[in-house]
Amino acid sequence: MARENFNELAAFAVVARERSFTRAASQLGVSQSALSQTIKGLEARLGLPLLTRTTRSVLPTPAGERLMVTLASRFEEIEQEIAALTALREKPGGTVRITAGEHPAISILQPALKTFLPQHPDITVEITVDYGLTDIVAEGFDAGVRMGEQVANDMIALKIGPDMRMAVVASPGYLETHGTPQTPQDLTVHKLINTRLPTYGGLFAWGLEKDGREIKVRGDGQLVFNNLAMRIHSALDGLGIAYMPEDRALPHIATGHLVRVLEDWCPFFPGYHLYYPSRRYASPAFSVLVNALRYRA
Repeated sequence: MARENFNELAAFAVVARERSFTRAASQLGVSQSALSQTIKGLEARLGLPLLTRTTRSVLPTPAGERLMVTLASRFEEIEQEIAALTALREKPGGTVRITAGEHPAISILQPALKTFLPQHPDITVEITVDYGLTDIVAEGFDAGVRMGEQVANDMIALKIGPDMRMAVVASPGYLETHGTPQTPQDLTVHKLINTRLPTYGGLFAWGLEKDGREIKVRGDGQLVFNNLAMRIHSALDGLGIAYMPEDRALPHIATGHLVRVLEDWCPFFPGYHLYYPSRRYASPAFSVLVNALRYRA
């Protein structure tokens, strides 16, 4: 039987169950004449009478009884599966894979998940920390996290954090020994704790800006890292001047273990965005996570 004729089977099942074209037509939202034509079409295709019609009742024929028994179990299975899918929508589950740099993973995703995961015990969130500009489609990720200006135009971008700024910091001991830089140019004679990111290849340039004047600083140092934690510890150990997200530096500045320099050269800029490809269908788990991560000022 052609797939488009399955609606005829559903119509027959209702008529056979109700034993009335009137009640069946009301349930199906169609006219009695249209329903009668549907059943006649089904009988013609099968080459068998399925219903015995009288002025007072509608009764299944032996063939109709057999078909009714078969359909009842099949339709019950379908209804159970649809109910399960509805429950899945109401109680999302599954795995959501996100790639992000170390800083947004720690400062944005981890705090959000502390609240989100206990509310959604059937959802698993897998976070891969990667400084590269990962192709999330090719690598099988549901989403990635980047600075707003780094998101490709063909992606949907959702702001998940506030505007942010960087901080240039060093330990009091380092500054006492080597002096305090007053301008970005002064950094070239200091020991810088550098960063090498796979996307950039070479050493990451520190972006400083003041009064519309932007300066990229690259300097020498004895240390090069590809992670934030070791830059912080090295600055605390007095091994040089470090450049890091302000929120990671502020607790150490508050205790006096780090001192901020060149603060007026560190303006705010757009913060982190979750990005993902446009798609007609997103899993319920992904949808609720996106809503939870949305930045609300």
